[in-house]
Amino acid sequence: MSPTRFASEHKWVYWGAIVLLVGLMVTGLIQYAAVRTNNQTQSKANELQEELVKAGYPAPDTDTIERLLGTDGGQVCEEPGNALKTALWKIQQSNGATGPGMRPVISDSKAVEAERIVLQVYCPDQLDEFDEDLDDLKTDDTVRR
Repeated sequence: MSPTRFASEHKWVYWGAIVLLVGLMVTGLIQYAAVRTNNQTQSKANELQEELVKAGYPAPDTDTIERLLGTDGGQVCEEPGNALKTALWKIQQSNGATGPGMRPVISDSKAVEAERIVLQVYCPDQLDEFDEDLDDLKTDDTVRR
């Protein structure tokens, strides 16, 4: 039995090994990307938690932050100065009544500061736009501490 004949009879072994190695390589690359994304998400969530605690807010759960904001800030960073979002946010900053009794109130500056901290951590490039949109909103220390 010559070596050439043996190799030609068992080509399926070589092809099977090649397919197996390529499959393992693709799986490894996918796993690496997932672990890298999870590490980025976790580090941003920890950074946000530290910044919020430093500003005097209670420490939120990092798992919740990771699910809500991910690596890019999710909905918070998606056009924070958008007119519809601004209108909905201003409605939420009202006295809580419905219908004709609903009127705006002076928002607490700490509530606005929390969103600013989230933008600072997840999308600092949109911070200037947010500050410009915030200039015409009247805030003050309205909550007793």
